[in-house]
Amino acid sequence: MARPTSTARRELGNELRRLRGERRAASVATALGWSESKLSRIETAHTSISDGDLDRLLSAYGVHDGDRDRLLGLARRGRAKAWWSPYRSSVPDPYDEFVALEAEAVFISEWESQVVPGLLQTDEYARAVIEVGADVGEPAVIQRRLALRMARQAVLTREPPPALLMVLDEAVLYREIGGADVLRRQVAKLAGDSRRPGLELRILPFSAGAHGGLAESFMVLEFASGTRGPVVHSEGLIGGLFRVTEPEIEVYRDALTDLRERSLSAEDSRTVIAEREEALRCATAP
Repeated sequence: MARPTSTARRELGNELRRLRGERRAASVATALGWSESKLSRIETAHTSISDGDLDRLLSAYGVHDGDRDRLLGLARRGRAKAWWSPYRSSVPDPYDEFVALEAEAVFISEWESQVVPGLLQTDEYARAVIEVGADVGEPAVIQRRLALRMARQAVLTREPPPALLMVLDEAVLYREIGGADVLRRQVAKLAGDSRRPGLELRILPFSAGAHGGLAESFMVLEFASGTRGPVVHSEGLIGGLFRVTEPEIEVYRDALTDLRERSLSAEDSRTVIAEREEALRCATAP
């Protein structure tokens, strides 16, 4: 089954289902001279819709001008080819959805207890992480996943870039993923990233003790007003998991608040990262 090219197409499909309400899909399709399967494919985001067809459908639903412009915008975004399309064969469906959401988020909050977040990884560090994946097989798959992870980082330089809050467990600065040299270069990159405008990077020290993020690492993605609600994403051994209900989102927001309060300030975090970089440099010097 074909995957949607973006969350915009899925958002549009959800809106059109809502607008149809109690009307039978077959009746709507017949009135427009369509097959029922065409309407179904549009609503389930498995095919795009032209501006002309959308205009006729919205007229049938009695949609006003303001909403028309917004829905036409979704349709046009949904027809655009997703930048990650060349990498799709190497990732499972949930990750494909995650990339689409990340690309559209305006505020990204992340808690990571094991590794440097993907958006801040060096290529050699990322490769070491990817190579131990439970579903990784051929070297070509590893290379495509690595290319995708590096390409994701373009979100940091888009205009406007998303606002970022990233809280890392102090253990991340010590775990020698890829070896000591790879870790040293990764920590050096973190030192530079810690001064990136729009990024609040914090370290949760060992001394913080028990905290709200003990159960799992996770990311909260938030979107432009009037588009869609927040989404929580967490990764497991065999794929990602999404949470979208308000009670679920509040649990993770509360956990982030606790983690942020227990973590070092951004300035003190920069100091800790710099000190760790210096220690690694001395330890790996010839």
